[in-house]
Amino acid sequence: MKKLPFKVWGLLPAHIIMALTLIIPIGIVIAVSFSTKGAYGGFDFIFTTQAYQKLLFSLGWTGELEFNPQYLIIIGRTLLLALLTTIICLLISFPTAYYIARRPSFQKTLLIYLVTLPFWVSMIVRVYGWLIILGNEGAIEKTLRFAGIAENIDSLLFNNGAMLIGMVYSYVPLMILPIFASIEKLDGSLLEASHDLYGNRITTLWKVIVPLTKPGMMAGAILVFLPCLGTVLEPTLLGGGKNMMMGNLISNQFGASRDWPFGAAIAVLLMSLVLISLTIQGIRAARSERREIV
Repeated sequence: MKKLPFKVWGLLPAHIIMALTLIIPIGIVIAVSFSTKGAYGGFDFIFTTQAYQKLLFSLGWTGELEFNPQYLIIIGRTLLLALLTTIICLLISFPTAYYIARRPSFQKTLLIYLVTLPFWVSMIVRVYGWLIILGNEGAIEKTLRFAGIAENIDSLLFNNGAMLIGMVYSYVPLMILPIFASIEKLDGSLLEASHDLYGNRITTLWKVIVPLTKPGMMAGAILVFLPCLGTVLEPTLLGGGKNMMMGNLISNQFGASRDWPFGAAIAVLLMSLVLISLTIQGIRAARSERREIV
């Protein structure tokens, strides 16, 4: 009997762990999404596509399917807020990371520590902090009144803007760190060469720094965009549960609504969006490597 090579049986424990903790659970979720809702919650293994139909249609008075965009609105809101969060985090993180990377060693270490400091505190505590800042008689409202900018201010909470602020605050460190790592690896001689060739700061930024730090920006965009798709705390606390996102919708289906097949269908859709994003990034990275080789 032919012996299996080490690269096969040596990785067997990792393959078993991946199967038990990743592949099999995902398969169960997919199977549940094609099941029938149980009479008292849960599900019955009776094949149906009703959960996916529910994403687009609802039953009318006559029992016919009618187009219902309510879940498409939630999906669109999720994608839009995740994209805006990623863009804002990128605009904040790039100059911040560049400044940190150009500081002396001691200052650089201290600043990186301050960037990662929020991760030492529970996410719930951080989001609750914004409830105090944005709430009635909060710091922002009192500041605007003191400055005479606005007298009668409606609540700054429970809207898309409050959710966006909370998401940017929560995930901006995930954008700063990979960009900082890319900038720190920059060869200083390339910047000097750009200036020697009469390139001003803007030219050096767009022609040298940005292209060379693009991998860090793309990594940061993935680290921010993907968690935003499934975020739950910000819509629940800062959105007041009125402006739902996909994470809340999934949580409600497995909880209060007890519609497990529909919750699983939304989870499968969310996983598909994540997979599509990672695939697009992988294709772009592969094409970029081919251009560099050529």
